[in-house]
Amino acid sequence: MMDGSTLIRATEFLCGVNLLIQGLEYWRLRSVQSPQGPWSWRVQGQDVPPGWVHRLLDLLFAPQVHPVHLLLRIAAALALIVWGSSPWLVAFLWLGQIAWMIRWRGAFNGGSDFMTQVVLTGMLLAHLLTAMAFGPLAWAIGLGWIAVNATTSYVIAGWVKWLQPQWRDGTALPVFLDSGLHGPLPAQSIWRRPWVAKLAAWSVMGWEATFPLAFVAVELAMVECAIALFFHLLVFRFFGLKRFVWAWLASYPAIIWGSVWAGLL
Repeated sequence: MMDGSTLIRATEFLCGVNLLIQGLEYWRLRSVQSPQGPWSWRVQGQDVPPGWVHRLLDLLFAPQVHPVHLLLRIAAALALIVWGSSPWLVAFLWLGQIAWMIRWRGAFNGGSDFMTQVVLTGMLLAHLLTAMAFGPLAWAIGLGWIAVNATTSYVIAGWVKWLQPQWRDGTALPVFLDSGLHGPLPAQSIWRRPWVAKLAAWSVMGWEATFPLAFVAVELAMVECAIALFFHLLVFRFFGLKRFVWAWLASYPAIIWGSVWAGLL
């Protein structure tokens, strides 16, 4: 059985890997974020109301400052991987993530950016409560924040699908997969078989909607997280969303911790 310190370190390590991948991706996209690029701050910043926040972001995304900030984020992610978290390190990454989400009007890569923010918020909350002398309860609350939000993300996704007749009868799945990274499914794809599509759709909906079972026992938490990882790897296979793999993977130690904590109640 993994203890709390091991799960905390696993959260830090996986979050660091996630942030490192994001940082390297942003670094490769520097040219399209330059003043001459299609995603320049001059264009993206038009949605931000005038004021001190806009002026601060103007400074952060200035051509001379932006690459430095990117390098600092990459270095901070490496520090999180190698040495673990500290209050100032997590605060720097948390504030930077907020800035990125403002720039990209909420998210650069959908829910993965929000889940990254959830994990960073949990770690920041733990450090703040530690500074306020909450003791071991500080990390319990921080990991609990991550576990609840990750679980809720799956439950809501499952119930939203269930409310749509196209998901219940299986017709939505092949249509969804047709929009994948590699183009429409082949005419003879197994996913076009009605019974396969319906079985797969109900399997996904059932797993997502019942994800809170992870808190019944540690063994169930491990199974639920393993299924979740397999699901995200399938999403990566069809849609190329590797950020989703790492963003949610960073939340699994907190979910496992939640199952241990629930078992003590």
